[in-house]
Amino acid sequence: MFLIDQWVEKHIKEARENGEFDNLPGAGRPLILDDDSGIPEELRTAYRILKNAGYLPPELQDRKEAIELDHLLNVLTRDDPQFSAVEKRLKILQLRLQQAGMNIDFLHGRYKDALKDNFRGE
Repeated sequence: MFLIDQWVEKHIKEARENGEFDNLPGAGRPLILDDDSGIPEELRTAYRILKNAGYLPPELQDRKEAIELDHLLNVLTRDDPQFSAVEKRLKILQLRLQQAGMNIDFLHGRYKDALKDNFRGE
């Protein structure tokens, strides 16, 4: 067990003994836990702390930024001074995502088209 896990368990035990968990909202109901099975066991605690603090893994942060840049490109015109900088940044992010093994079809609307076809029965 890692040091942080031991520290957390110690604090939970003390809180339980002091009655700090008595009469909490949701007591007796099952917890809704995130699926962290894809994260190596030794990194789960660190990832959970980062997630609770609002941070994303680098690949997901890049994916989020790529989606935002793609939407921005759809709004800008080609003669806009920002267009080329945004387009270059998006291409860099696409390469980085592909190197990380992520599929970038979400940027090209292929999923949207496939879903539409599926709903139409095609």
